Amino acid sequence: MSDATNSMLKGALEALDYVKGNKKGAKTHKVKIPDIIDVKLIRKNLKLTRKEFSEEFGFSIRTLEKWERGERVPEGPARAYLAVISKDPKAVRKALS
Repeated sequence: MSDATNSMLKGALEALDYVKGNKKGAKTHKVKIPDIIDVKLIRKNLKLTRKEFSEEFGFSIRTLEKWERGERVPEGPARAYLAVISKDPKAVRKALS
């Protein structure tokens, strides 16, 4: 196996041990996901229409509209994704291309 494959396998086995309760030697990382995300501001800063933003980053245009009107708020993973888009849209575009 390649080094990358061995590393992924080792990581998966460590994660399995962690889930089973063996936390000895485990490294965990907490991330801070913003409580509030201004979706409209993110989109406007990128100079994109709703349609362009939704197509470029994979959101439903209806969901985007509801977020921007305050009818709904992005939940955990979407908030995290939007935070990354806000901080480094080039990296997101590169990862999605």
